[in-house]
Amino acid sequence: MRALRRFTVRAQLPGPLALLQTLATNLRWTWHAPTRELFASLDPQAWSACGQDPVRLLGEIPTSRLDELAADEAIAATVRERADELEAYLAGPRWYQEEAGDDPALPDAVAYFSMEFGVSEVLPNYSGGLGVLAGDHLKAASDLGVPLVAVGLLYRSGYFRQSLSLDGWQLEHYPAIDPQGLPLQLLTTGGDHGGDPLLVEVAMPGDRTLAARVWVARVGRVPLLLLDSDIEENEPDLRGVTDRLYGGDQDHRIQQEILIGVGGVRAVRAFCATTGHPTPEVFHTNEGHAGFLGLERIRELCTGSAVAANGAGPSSSSPVTASGSGLDFDEALAAIRAGTVFTTHTPVPAGIDRFGLDLVRHYLTDRLLPGLPADRLLALGSEENPETFNMAHMGLRLAQRANGVSRLHGQVSRDMFGGMWAGFDRDEVPIGSVTNGVHGHTWEATQVTELLGDPPPDRSAHPPTEVSDADLWALRNTLRSRLVDEVRRRVRAAWLERGASEPELGWTDHVFDSDVLTVGFARRVPTYKRLTLMLRDPDRLRGLLLDPHRPVQLIVAGKSHPADDGGKALIQQIVRFADDAGVRHRIVFLPDYDMSMARYLYWGCDVWLNNPLRPLEACGTSGMKSALNGGLNLSIRDGWWDEFYDGGNGWAIPTADGVEDPTRRDDLEANALYELISTQVAPAFYDRTDGVPTRWVEMVRHTLSTLRPKVQATRMVREYVQDWYVPAARAAADVTGSDYAAARDIAQYRARLNKAWNHVRITGVDASGLPETPVVGSPMTVRAGVDLAGLEPSDVTVEAVVGRVDDTDELAGPITAAMEHRGDDSWEVAVPLPHAGLTGYTVRVLPRHPHLSSSAELAKIVLAG
Repeated sequence: MRALRRFTVRAQLPGPLALLQTLATNLRWTWHAPTRELFASLDPQAWSACGQDPVRLLGEIPTSRLDELAADEAIAATVRERADELEAYLAGPRWYQEEAGDDPALPDAVAYFSMEFGVSEVLPNYSGGLGVLAGDHLKAASDLGVPLVAVGLLYRSGYFRQSLSLDGWQLEHYPAIDPQGLPLQLLTTGGDHGGDPLLVEVAMPGDRTLAARVWVARVGRVPLLLLDSDIEENEPDLRGVTDRLYGGDQDHRIQQEILIGVGGVRAVRAFCATTGHPTPEVFHTNEGHAGFLGLERIRELCTGSAVAANGAGPSSSSPVTASGSGLDFDEALAAIRAGTVFTTHTPVPAGIDRFGLDLVRHYLTDRLLPGLPADRLLALGSEENPETFNMAHMGLRLAQRANGVSRLHGQVSRDMFGGMWAGFDRDEVPIGSVTNGVHGHTWEATQVTELLGDPPPDRSAHPPTEVSDADLWALRNTLRSRLVDEVRRRVRAAWLERGASEPELGWTDHVFDSDVLTVGFARRVPTYKRLTLMLRDPDRLRGLLLDPHRPVQLIVAGKSHPADDGGKALIQQIVRFADDAGVRHRIVFLPDYDMSMARYLYWGCDVWLNNPLRPLEACGTSGMKSALNGGLNLSIRDGWWDEFYDGGNGWAIPTADGVEDPTRRDDLEANALYELISTQVAPAFYDRTDGVPTRWVEMVRHTLSTLRPKVQATRMVREYVQDWYVPAARAAADVTGSDYAAARDIAQYRARLNKAWNHVRITGVDASGLPETPVVGSPMTVRAGVDLAGLEPSDVTVEAVVGRVDDTDELAGPITAAMEHRGDDSWEVAVPLPHAGLTGYTVRVLPRHPHLSSSAELAKIVLAG
């Protein structure tokens, strides 16, 4: 018989073990090895069978066994010790609290919104790098004491589980998830004191309302709020809004994004009101999916109220306004922009969420955002196509600070979005960068930490000088051997799932060799990541795999989006090659790539391969995780590798930049890959002195010395705090103080600017002050006439721009100098000549206001000529 419904009943633990429930429901156990070891010791077989999930484990252990454990004084003492450690970790001051004593501008709280969070495989709320990055961000923030409140959605089927058909085609499965069986707690009207489930509501078209309850996951010190629409209060179609991550059609996607954005802000307000958590001063939007959060914050300020939980009306005790009086749209926009940070992870225009304008107009109703002018809302997402609403453009317009996720990606983003700042040079586009990092205690094998200790808290080199070459090599051999065992287990399981029978799978016991150079390639499967570049010359690859003296073994893993048949076809090509009996002991495709598989790959692979089409990899943190464990990167210089590669920590695959024919480019770069493996990588691995590959170990040591500190997520989060959150908090405090006086002033300034700007012009430029014989450093006096069309001189900056010129008179490497107002329409400055050779100059007019983050912020510029 089939069950009508499934649900999870949590175990009733004996008194001495009661604190195991606290340990299980705070996800710090995912990166705290002693707590994991405690759970494993309760029942090693059950721990393995339940996928190392403490909540499941406590439900699987028989009551009789729990009674035995409770009577074991040593176990009870360890439980208490681990609970005391957790309590001290949660309550004690950490880096952020120490910094707060020196910098009162540190915000009391930061809200961090992301469509997915990869905290652990037991909470399958992620699809790939974006979610895992968000999870690592929360863990590092917890370790540092940064007061984040994170917001996402709870997907009842997560992403999808991947398997293969007999002919190698990707199949998707969507197992139902019971929140009661996850390390989650419902947010209630009484906060920690119980009460009814707290609901947030957002208006849908047709006089309907979408309600969501809020589950709270504790990620160390960080609460992660997950909104869940699968409740009886919703109509059947609305119950399915949070069914799958990145599933459904455009209607489904925009409903999800309204829920996380608008509903997410309401959930944060409710959480803070019921628990006493500080109200966030800074909002960090991790990619454009949650961008509607800015519209809800504007609505709060315009109406002077938050929306009450468990009701659609305004709250009479709003935490978001100083005086209770509403602001107008432009004043509210100025106020919320100051405290908003937007991070883009997308180097590919096709990866940006776009919606038809009519669809957005259909959803952004006056019931959802009362009092906000529809035309102004739609203009926030405008792009080149007038019928399209661009979520990234909205994110950029609603945030005063924006960044990419590596130095190169920052440059790509300034190019990609540069049209929003027409007239400015690429380097002036106000999009910076923070290079991603990875959470060391999540991704580093315990054997590495035991041998080397924790990495230092800063980015300085930390050479493991006390560790011998033999010990480093023994470490790598141990980790590779563990990986080989896992590969054999997973290959056998995958073939059984594909329909093979036990008697024909004896060969899986001999797949891979723990002494063979092992290369890993695992990631999502969009076209630009070039999963099949290694197959450009199958005979060449076969030769590398089967080389009698220097063989290579290759692990491939990754999921294609369910709607991407092209990506599935790439996976099938790899699978069919790997199925060949002649090479299947040297190359495998492992289905269902997730965090649990990833750890073994990062620990055990000698080389991490990455061959995207440069510069389309935003960051690519998988190679960082391999480096934490002494893996060497073999990668196109894209994303993080472009800035961290130093010639001694791996190999850079040459790129055929400038080759327009994609087929020829792939051929050239594949050939370069084969050459590197055969002439540099394999020889370094196999050339031994007394059984140790000296050159290889030297590179491993250098990688652990230099990359291990740099790739830490704690480094990334510190940069966000110091360079983004603190400036945003200061700006937010400035514009909201004195009853939003500065926000009102900015709005008035922008209104004056908008009225006059199209009439501002440079009436003349005179550089007659040029020396007779110009030399580098000699002054050139530039004078200009500027008609300000009614603006005050204090409203603008007039600059002289001097630099090298090419045959088209484009300025290169320019310097700027602010000109002084000499009265009437006259401006003047003396500029030292910066360069030898052919030089040019121009004059430009830019907005100026003390509360602008840069002169480019408003995307307004007037050029001479």
